Amino acid sequence: MKNFRLGLIVPSSNTTMETEFRRVLPSEIDLHTGRMKLKAVTVEALVEMEKSAVAEALKLADALVDVIGYGCTSGSLVKGLHHDKEIVAKIERATGIRTITTAGAVIEALKAVESRKVAVATPYINEINTLEKEFLEGNGFEVLDIRGLGIVENIKIGLTENKIVMDLVRSLDHENASAIFISCTNLPTMTVIKGLEEELQKPVISSNTATLWSMLRGGFHMEIQGIGKLFSPIFSA
Repeated sequence: MKNFRLGLIVPSSNTTMETEFRRVLPSEIDLHTGRMKLKAVTVEALVEMEKSAVAEALKLADALVDVIGYGCTSGSLVKGLHHDKEIVAKIERATGIRTITTAGAVIEALKAVESRKVAVATPYINEINTLEKEFLEGNGFEVLDIRGLGIVENIKIGLTENKIVMDLVRSLDHENASAIFISCTNLPTMTVIKGLEEELQKPVISSNTATLWSMLRGGFHMEIQGIGKLFSPIFSA
């Protein structure tokens, strides 16, 4: 019997998502990846990147993956409300395999932890932050604060130190937020989430934890320790 296989599509300059997934996944889950060309996190570059999504998905389908994840937050919301669903539809049409996007996974994860008021930390420039805020609000959430690091080069996002991520989260106006969302699949987050949840006393969801949670929910139920309340038994099924 084959292992459960995750098929993940990431931007070519993403150095974080695969690493974080592999660090926490058990041996009975395999991870296979495809890459879409991207260097700069801008609207134009993200739209161009998406053109290769189906081709990468078809390659993953050859490996008989059980689920496909479009692993880019901004890239799955940059065209506005329902952009995430459009990506899912075209990949599923081409492959016949259940597909999720990071943006869609975040929406479902925030709903799962019963959060409607969120504070958002990102590595992005203001233009991308504005689009993300509109996407979240269009899906029924109240964004109390959103702050970014202003980084354009995706390779630099992957080099962000834990302290910078934690300080950015702490700087948010989050007192009335019911959850924190840390955006971007290339921003290292999994090693800081537990500490932030203990400090802030509320769920902290990142693009990578939401994506992994959503991909596993389709057929492999498991609890993963140390990467946030989202993976507690009540939400893992």
